[in-house]
Amino acid sequence: MPLITIESGKLTKEQKSELINSITRTASEIMSVPEEFFFISINELSDENIGIGGKTIDKIKKEYKPK
Repeated sequence: MPLITIESGKLTKEQKSELINSITRTASEIMSVPEEFFFISINELSDENIGIGGKTIDKIKKEYKPK
């Protein structure tokens, strides 16, 4: 049984559903394993627990100014 674990920031229910569906479908096609054998786990992390370039995501979001 293939296990796929995803770690990400906060996601909506719709995003989780779409992500699980899309990854399952794609992995099934690539691996030639039926979709019903896949186990997908999503671990959500808060923005202060994720960092990029020495800054936490919550700080990056506060500083971000769309063009």
